[in-house]
Amino acid sequence: MAMPYPFASLLLLLVVSLSQAANQSPLPLGSLPAVPTLPLLQALQARAPGSPGWQVGPASGQHLHYMLNLYRRAADREGRPRRSRGLGTNTIRLVQASSHGGQPWAGRWYLQALTYHLEGQPEAEHLLKATVVYLPSLSLAHSRLLCALELVVAGEAPRVLLSPTTRPHHGWAEVDVTPYLVLGNGSVRSPALRHVCVRAGRAGGHDASVAPGHPFLLLYLNDTQAGLPPPAAEHHRHRRDTGTLAYDLPNYLREQGGEKSDCSLHPFPVSFAQLGWDHWIIAPHRYNPRYCKGTCPRLLRDDYNAPNHAVVQSFVHQLVDASVPRPSCVPYRYSPISVLMIERNGGILYKEYENMIAESCTCR
Repeated sequence: MAMPYPFASLLLLLVVSLSQAANQSPLPLGSLPAVPTLPLLQALQARAPGSPGWQVGPASGQHLHYMLNLYRRAADREGRPRRSRGLGTNTIRLVQASSHGGQPWAGRWYLQALTYHLEGQPEAEHLLKATVVYLPSLSLAHSRLLCALELVVAGEAPRVLLSPTTRPHHGWAEVDVTPYLVLGNGSVRSPALRHVCVRAGRAGGHDASVAPGHPFLLLYLNDTQAGLPPPAAEHHRHRRDTGTLAYDLPNYLREQGGEKSDCSLHPFPVSFAQLGWDHWIIAPHRYNPRYCKGTCPRLLRDDYNAPNHAVVQSFVHQLVDASVPRPSCVPYRYSPISVLMIERNGGILYKEYENMIAESCTCR
Protein backbone atom coordinates (compact mmCIF):
# COMPACT_ATOMS: atom_id res chain seq x y z
CA MET A 1 0.00 0.00 0.00
CA ALA A 2 1.61 3.27 -1.09
CA MET A 3 1.77 5.93 1.60
CA PRO A 4 1.47 9.64 0.70
CA TYR A 5 3.73 10.96 3.48
CA PRO A 6 7.52 11.01 3.95
CA PHE A 7 8.71 7.97 5.87
CA ALA A 8 11.16 9.78 8.16
CA SER A 9 8.71 12.39 9.41
CA LEU A 10 6.11 9.72 10.22
CA LEU A 11 8.57 7.87 12.40
CA LEU A 12 9.23 10.89 14.55
CA LEU A 13 5.52 11.26 15.31
CA LEU A 14 5.68 8.05 17.32
CA VAL A 15 8.83 8.51 19.39
CA VAL A 16 7.08 10.05 22.39
CA SER A 17 3.82 8.06 22.40
CA LEU A 18 5.33 4.58 22.08
CA SER A 19 8.47 5.14 24.15
CA GLN A 20 6.28 6.14 27.09
CA ALA A 21 4.23 2.96 26.68
CA ALA A 22 7.21 0.62 26.24
CA ASN A 23 6.91 -1.02 29.66
CA GLN A 24 3.14 -1.05 29.96
CA SER A 25 0.54 -3.69 29.14
CA PRO A 26 -0.84 -3.90 25.57
CA LEU A 27 -2.91 -0.87 24.71
CA PRO A 28 -5.94 -0.62 22.42
CA LEU A 29 -5.33 1.17 19.16
CA GLY A 30 -7.71 3.92 20.19
CA SER A 31 -5.30 4.99 22.94
CA LEU A 32 -2.41 5.24 20.44
CA PRO A 33 -3.80 7.60 17.79
CA ALA A 34 -0.42 8.08 16.13
CA VAL A 35 0.28 4.38 15.55
CA PRO A 36 -1.52 4.01 12.19
CA THR A 37 0.76 6.70 10.68
CA LEU A 38 3.66 4.22 10.56
CA PRO A 39 3.45 2.81 7.01
CA LEU A 40 3.74 -0.86 7.98
CA LEU A 41 1.31 -0.57 10.87
CA GLN A 42 -1.15 1.28 8.67
CA ALA A 43 -0.98 -1.54 6.11
CA LEU A 44 -1.38 -4.21 8.80
CA GLN A 45 -4.25 -2.47 10.58
CA ALA A 46 -6.54 -3.16 7.60
CA ARG A 47 -5.94 -6.88 8.22
CA ALA A 48 -6.27 -6.77 12.01
CA PRO A 49 -9.07 -8.43 14.01
CA GLY A 50 -12.05 -6.15 14.07
CA SER A 51 -11.59 -4.91 10.53
CA PRO A 52 -14.50 -5.55 8.11
CA GLY A 53 -14.88 -9.23 7.26
CA TRP A 54 -12.49 -10.52 9.93
CA GLN A 55 -13.68 -13.67 11.67
CA VAL A 56 -12.03 -15.71 14.39
CA GLY A 57 -10.66 -18.86 12.76
CA PRO A 58 -7.38 -20.15 14.20
CA ALA A 59 -5.05 -21.90 11.80
CA SER A 60 -4.40 -25.58 12.37
CA GLY A 61 -1.13 -26.66 13.93
CA GLN A 62 0.14 -28.42 10.80
CA HIS A 63 -0.57 -25.48 8.54
CA LEU A 64 0.95 -22.99 10.96
CA HIS A 65 4.07 -25.15 11.39
CA TYR A 66 4.52 -25.37 7.61
CA MET A 67 4.26 -21.62 7.09
CA LEU A 68 6.49 -20.84 10.05
CA ASN A 69 9.21 -23.06 8.55
CA LEU A 70 8.74 -21.25 5.22
CA TYR A 71 9.09 -17.91 6.99
CA ARG A 72 12.28 -18.94 8.80
CA ARG A 73 13.83 -20.00 5.51
CA ALA A 74 12.82 -16.70 3.89
CA ALA A 75 13.55 -14.10 6.61
CA ASP A 76 15.76 -13.48 9.65
CA ARG A 77 14.61 -12.78 13.23
CA GLU A 78 14.10 -9.08 12.45
CA GLY A 79 11.96 -9.88 9.41
CA ARG A 80 14.51 -8.93 6.76
CA PRO A 81 14.09 -11.19 3.69
CA ARG A 82 17.11 -13.39 3.02
CA ARG A 83 18.81 -12.99 -0.33
CA SER A 84 18.73 -16.75 -0.88
CA ARG A 85 15.01 -17.15 -0.10
CA GLY A 86 14.14 -18.13 -3.69
CA LEU A 87 10.38 -17.58 -3.33
CA GLY A 88 10.07 -15.71 -6.61
CA THR A 89 7.31 -13.51 -5.21
CA ASN A 90 6.43 -11.15 -2.36
CA THR A 91 3.20 -12.80 -1.18
CA ILE A 92 2.18 -16.38 -0.33
CA ARG A 93 -1.31 -17.12 0.95
CA LEU A 94 -2.32 -20.41 2.58
CA VAL A 95 -5.99 -21.20 1.92
CA GLN A 96 -7.68 -23.88 4.00
CA ALA A 97 -10.25 -26.23 2.52
CA SER A 98 -13.93 -26.56 3.28
CA SER A 99 -14.81 -30.25 3.65
CA HIS A 100 -18.02 -31.87 2.41
CA GLY A 101 -19.80 -35.03 3.43
CA GLY A 102 -20.18 -36.84 6.73
CA GLN A 103 -18.13 -39.91 7.69
CA PRO A 104 -15.06 -40.11 5.41
CA TRP A 105 -13.94 -43.58 6.52
CA ALA A 106 -15.17 -46.71 4.76
CA GLY A 107 -13.17 -49.68 6.01
CA ARG A 108 -9.55 -49.06 5.12
CA TRP A 109 -10.42 -46.19 2.78
CA TYR A 110 -10.64 -42.49 3.60
CA LEU A 111 -12.48 -40.27 1.08
CA GLN A 112 -13.02 -36.56 1.67
CA ALA A 113 -14.29 -33.94 -0.81
CA LEU A 114 -12.61 -30.53 -0.43
CA THR A 115 -13.24 -27.08 -1.91
CA TYR A 116 -10.97 -24.03 -1.72
CA HIS A 117 -12.88 -20.76 -1.94
CA LEU A 118 -10.92 -18.06 -3.76
CA GLU A 119 -13.58 -15.38 -3.94
CA GLY A 120 -12.63 -11.92 -2.75
CA GLN A 121 -8.91 -12.02 -3.55
CA PRO A 122 -7.46 -8.45 -3.65
CA GLU A 123 -7.17 -7.02 -7.16
CA ALA A 124 -3.59 -5.89 -6.50
CA GLU A 125 -2.50 -9.49 -5.93
CA HIS A 126 -1.76 -11.24 -9.22
CA LEU A 127 -1.60 -15.04 -9.20
CA LEU A 128 1.73 -16.47 -10.36
CA LYS A 129 1.35 -20.07 -9.24
CA ALA A 130 -0.99 -22.24 -7.18
CA THR A 131 0.00 -25.49 -5.48
CA VAL A 132 -1.71 -27.97 -3.17
CA VAL A 133 0.38 -29.26 -0.26
CA TYR A 134 -0.41 -32.57 1.43
CA LEU A 135 1.16 -35.50 3.28
CA PRO A 136 1.45 -38.48 0.91
CA SER A 137 2.35 -40.79 3.80
CA LEU A 138 1.46 -40.66 7.48
CA SER A 139 2.74 -43.08 10.13
CA LEU A 140 0.22 -44.26 12.72
CA ALA A 141 0.69 -46.38 15.82
CA HIS A 142 -0.15 -49.70 14.13
CA SER A 143 -0.33 -48.86 10.43
CA ARG A 144 0.40 -46.24 7.78
CA LEU A 145 -1.81 -43.98 5.68
CA LEU A 146 -0.96 -43.62 1.99
CA CYS A 147 -2.70 -40.63 0.42
CA ALA A 148 -3.29 -39.05 -2.99
CA LEU A 149 -5.30 -36.20 -4.48
CA GLU A 150 -7.85 -36.19 -7.28
CA LEU A 151 -9.00 -33.07 -9.08
CA VAL A 152 -12.76 -32.82 -9.42
CA VAL A 153 -13.93 -30.90 -12.50
CA ALA A 154 -17.66 -30.32 -12.81
CA GLY A 155 -19.18 -32.22 -15.68
CA GLU A 156 -15.98 -34.08 -16.51
CA ALA A 157 -14.89 -37.66 -15.87
CA PRO A 158 -12.77 -39.44 -14.92
CA ARG A 159 -11.12 -37.49 -12.15
CA VAL A 160 -7.53 -36.31 -12.68
CA LEU A 161 -5.01 -37.88 -10.30
CA LEU A 162 -2.53 -35.20 -9.23
CA SER A 163 1.18 -36.01 -8.96
CA PRO A 164 3.76 -34.15 -6.84
CA THR A 165 5.93 -31.75 -8.86
CA THR A 166 8.83 -31.92 -6.40
CA ARG A 167 10.21 -34.46 -3.97
CA PRO A 168 8.48 -34.33 -0.57
CA HIS A 169 10.12 -31.83 1.82
CA HIS A 170 9.90 -32.79 5.49
CA GLY A 171 7.13 -35.21 4.53
CA TRP A 172 5.13 -32.64 2.55
CA ALA A 173 4.43 -33.01 -1.16
CA GLU A 174 3.50 -30.06 -3.39
CA VAL A 175 1.36 -30.31 -6.52
CA ASP A 176 1.12 -27.54 -9.12
CA VAL A 177 -2.55 -26.89 -9.93
CA THR A 178 -2.14 -23.53 -11.70
CA PRO A 179 -3.38 -24.79 -15.11
CA TYR A 180 -6.61 -26.04 -13.49
CA LEU A 181 -7.33 -22.73 -11.71
CA VAL A 182 -6.71 -20.06 -14.35
CA LEU A 183 -9.48 -19.77 -16.94
CA GLY A 184 -9.10 -18.53 -20.50
CA ASN A 185 -10.20 -14.99 -19.60
CA GLY A 186 -7.58 -14.75 -16.85
CA SER A 187 -10.01 -15.23 -13.96
CA VAL A 188 -9.38 -17.79 -11.23
CA ARG A 189 -11.86 -20.47 -10.19
CA SER A 190 -12.17 -22.23 -6.85
CA PRO A 191 -10.71 -25.75 -7.14
CA ALA A 192 -12.44 -28.89 -5.86
CA LEU A 193 -10.39 -31.94 -4.83
CA ARG A 194 -10.94 -35.36 -3.39
CA HIS A 195 -8.51 -36.49 -0.69
CA VAL A 196 -8.07 -40.27 -0.95
CA CYS A 197 -6.16 -42.34 1.61
CA VAL A 198 -5.82 -46.06 2.30
CA ARG A 199 -4.68 -47.60 5.53
CA ALA A 200 -1.84 -50.04 4.90
CA GLY A 201 -0.58 -52.59 7.42
CA ARG A 202 -2.19 -54.00 10.55
CA ALA A 203 -5.12 -51.90 11.75
CA GLY A 204 -5.89 -51.70 15.42
CA GLY A 205 -6.24 -49.53 18.49
CA HIS A 206 -7.15 -45.94 17.69
CA ASP A 207 -5.81 -46.04 14.12
CA ALA A 208 -9.29 -46.55 12.68
CA SER A 209 -10.43 -43.11 13.88
CA VAL A 210 -7.30 -41.14 12.96
CA ALA A 211 -7.86 -38.80 10.00
CA PRO A 212 -5.09 -37.12 7.99
CA GLY A 213 -4.89 -33.35 8.02
CA HIS A 214 -6.60 -31.58 5.15
CA PRO A 215 -4.37 -30.61 2.22
CA PHE A 216 -4.04 -26.85 1.84
CA LEU A 217 -3.72 -24.53 -1.13
CA LEU A 218 -0.74 -22.17 -1.52
CA LEU A 219 -1.21 -19.11 -3.73
CA TYR A 220 2.03 -17.50 -4.93
CA LEU A 221 1.05 -13.90 -5.62
CA ASN A 222 2.66 -10.68 -6.77
CA ASP A 223 1.24 -7.82 -4.70
CA THR A 224 1.78 -4.64 -6.68
CA GLN A 225 0.96 -2.44 -3.66
CA ALA A 226 3.05 -4.13 -0.94
CA GLY A 227 4.74 -1.13 0.62
CA LEU A 228 5.99 2.37 0.01
CA PRO A 229 7.09 3.50 -3.45
CA PRO A 230 10.85 3.15 -3.98
CA PRO A 231 12.95 6.01 -2.58
CA ALA A 232 14.58 8.48 -4.95
CA ALA A 233 17.27 6.92 -7.10
CA GLU A 234 20.16 9.23 -6.19
CA HIS A 235 22.01 6.35 -4.52
CA HIS A 236 22.50 4.66 -7.91
CA ARG A 237 25.01 7.33 -8.91
CA HIS A 238 28.72 6.90 -8.43
CA ARG A 239 29.57 8.21 -4.97
CA ARG A 240 32.11 10.79 -6.17
CA ASP A 241 29.47 12.35 -8.46
CA THR A 242 27.63 13.72 -5.44
CA GLY A 243 30.66 15.73 -4.40
CA THR A 244 31.69 17.27 -7.73
CA LEU A 245 30.48 20.75 -6.77
CA ALA A 246 32.40 20.63 -3.50
CA TYR A 247 35.66 19.78 -5.25
CA ASP A 248 35.36 23.07 -7.17
CA LEU A 249 35.60 25.04 -3.90
CA PRO A 250 38.94 24.07 -2.30
CA ASN A 251 39.07 27.11 -0.02
CA TYR A 252 35.63 26.31 1.40
CA LEU A 253 36.66 22.70 1.98
CA ARG A 254 39.77 23.74 3.90
CA GLU A 255 37.76 26.07 6.13
CA GLN A 256 34.98 23.58 6.92
CA GLY A 257 36.85 20.28 6.73
CA GLY A 258 37.15 19.72 10.49
CA GLU A 259 33.42 19.42 11.23
CA LYS A 260 31.87 16.06 12.06
CA SER A 261 28.15 15.54 11.67
CA ASP A 262 25.94 13.66 14.10
CA CYS A 263 23.38 12.75 11.41
CA SER A 264 22.99 9.01 11.96
CA LEU A 265 20.64 6.02 12.14
CA HIS A 266 18.79 5.30 15.40
CA PRO A 267 16.76 2.23 16.50
CA PHE A 268 13.04 2.49 17.12
CA PRO A 269 11.55 -0.94 17.98
CA VAL A 270 7.77 -1.33 18.03
CA SER A 271 6.51 -4.50 19.71
CA PHE A 272 3.48 -6.22 18.19
CA ALA A 273 2.68 -7.56 21.67
CA GLN A 274 2.58 -3.96 22.92
CA LEU A 275 -0.05 -3.22 20.27
CA GLY A 276 -2.02 -6.33 21.23
CA TRP A 277 -1.40 -7.84 17.77
CA ASP A 278 0.79 -10.79 18.74
CA HIS A 279 -2.12 -13.28 18.59
CA TRP A 280 -2.44 -12.84 14.82
CA ILE A 281 1.01 -11.62 13.73
CA ILE A 282 3.14 -14.75 14.00
CA ALA A 283 6.51 -13.31 12.97
CA PRO A 284 8.49 -11.19 13.49
CA HIS A 285 7.78 -10.27 17.10
CA ARG A 286 8.66 -6.62 16.62
CA TYR A 287 9.17 -4.02 13.93
CA ASN A 288 12.23 -1.77 14.02
CA PRO A 289 11.82 0.77 11.18
CA ARG A 290 14.66 2.96 12.58
CA TYR A 291 14.97 6.66 11.84
CA CYS A 292 17.59 9.29 11.01
CA LYS A 293 18.39 12.08 13.42
CA GLY A 294 21.07 14.72 13.78
CA THR A 295 22.49 17.86 12.24
CA CYS A 296 23.87 17.72 8.74
CA PRO A 297 27.43 19.01 8.48
CA ARG A 298 28.34 22.11 6.59
CA LEU A 299 30.68 19.94 4.53
CA LEU A 300 28.74 17.02 3.01
CA ARG A 301 31.30 14.26 2.63
CA ASP A 302 31.11 11.49 0.02
CA ASP A 303 29.97 8.91 2.57
CA TYR A 304 26.69 10.81 3.07
CA ASN A 305 25.71 10.16 -0.56
CA ALA A 306 24.04 13.57 -0.62
CA PRO A 307 22.67 14.79 -3.98
CA ASN A 308 24.20 17.86 -5.60
CA HIS A 309 21.15 19.92 -4.66
CA ALA A 310 21.91 19.34 -0.96
CA VAL A 311 25.52 20.45 -1.49
CA VAL A 312 24.32 23.64 -3.17
CA GLN A 313 21.74 24.26 -0.44
CA SER A 314 24.42 23.89 2.24
CA PHE A 315 26.65 26.41 0.44
CA VAL A 316 23.78 28.88 0.05
CA HIS A 317 22.98 28.60 3.78
CA GLN A 318 26.61 29.25 4.77
CA LEU A 319 27.74 31.76 2.16
CA VAL A 320 24.69 33.53 0.74
CA ASP A 321 21.50 33.48 2.84
CA ALA A 322 21.27 32.03 6.36
CA SER A 323 17.46 31.95 6.13
CA VAL A 324 17.79 29.06 3.67
CA PRO A 325 17.72 25.95 5.88
CA ARG A 326 20.49 23.40 6.00
CA PRO A 327 19.80 20.04 4.35
CA SER A 328 17.83 17.64 6.54
CA CYS A 329 18.99 14.28 7.89
CA VAL A 330 16.74 11.64 6.27
CA PRO A 331 16.84 7.92 5.37
CA TYR A 332 18.87 7.10 2.27
CA ARG A 333 18.49 3.36 1.72
CA TYR A 334 15.65 1.06 2.78
CA SER A 335 15.09 -2.67 3.07
CA PRO A 336 11.82 -4.67 3.06
CA ILE A 337 10.28 -6.58 5.94
CA SER A 338 8.55 -9.98 5.81
CA VAL A 339 5.47 -10.56 7.95
CA LEU A 340 3.69 -13.85 8.69
CA MET A 341 0.13 -13.38 9.90
CA ILE A 342 -3.18 -15.17 10.41
CA GLU A 343 -5.87 -13.93 8.04
CA ARG A 344 -9.62 -13.94 7.93
CA ASN A 345 -11.19 -17.38 8.39
CA GLY A 346 -7.93 -18.88 9.64
CA GLY A 347 -5.84 -18.56 6.48
CA ILE A 348 -2.14 -17.72 6.80
CA LEU A 349 -0.33 -15.01 4.82
CA TYR A 350 3.36 -14.43 4.13
CA LYS A 351 3.95 -10.95 2.75
CA GLU A 352 6.98 -8.79 2.04
CA TYR A 353 6.44 -5.05 2.46
CA GLU A 354 8.94 -2.95 0.52
CA ASN A 355 10.97 0.01 1.85
CA MET A 356 9.95 -0.42 5.49
CA ILE A 357 13.32 -0.41 7.33
CA ALA A 358 15.78 2.49 7.08
CA GLU A 359 19.30 1.15 6.51
CA SER A 360 21.35 4.35 6.18
CA CYS A 361 21.04 8.14 6.32
CA THR A 362 21.82 11.03 4.02
CA CYS A 363 21.39 14.80 3.93
CA ARG A 364 19.11 16.41 1.39
